[in-house]
Parts: sequence; structure tokens; C-alpha cells
Amino acid sequence: MATYMIFIREGAIVDPEAMAAYQSSNRGGPPTPGLKPLVVYGALETLEGDPAEGVVIVEFPDKQSAESWYFSPAYQAAAKLRQKAAPYRCLMVEGL
Repeated sequence: MATYMIFIREGAIVDPEAMAAYQSSNRGGPPTPGLKPLVVYGALETLEGDPAEGVVIVEFPDKQSAESWYFSPAYQAAAKLRQKAAPYRCLMVEGL
């Protein structure tokens, strides 16, 4: 069953250098098998709740693949840069 990782940036970037390093780390390695970006900071309109500064949605073939990617040492190192750069929430949700 497809699984989605949703990253919601909840505020402004407070450390541009950390964000640049995070983005570079995502582009620097080989592509992750099964990872499919669906939304990467597209036009955003808030209809309910607090507004977000940006949203990224990534699809994986299944929950195990999503967890393996997210909890990998490489991504956890990159995630520290993202978390230093701006306030984020990350959600994992299984599809239908």
C-alpha cells in the first residue's frame, strides 16, 4: 500500500545556510528507489487552520520503504539540518 511522507514548514527559514546544506544533501546522492516526489513547495492556499509556509509530499511504495528511508542514517543526518533551518512537522500516512 502506498505511503506518503508529508513535510509541512510551519514558519520562515531561520538558518538559510542549514537549509542550503539540507537541499544539497537531498540532491547530492543517488536517487532513492521507490521515492516519488509529488509536491515540492507548489502554490499553496490555506482553506482551514493555520497557514503553512510550504509543503512537500513524497510517495513510497509501502510503509516499510518510507520508514527505511526516513530512519536511515543518511536522512537522519540531513533531517537535523532541516530542523535547524526552519520549524517543520513530518507526517507519515498510508494510502488506500
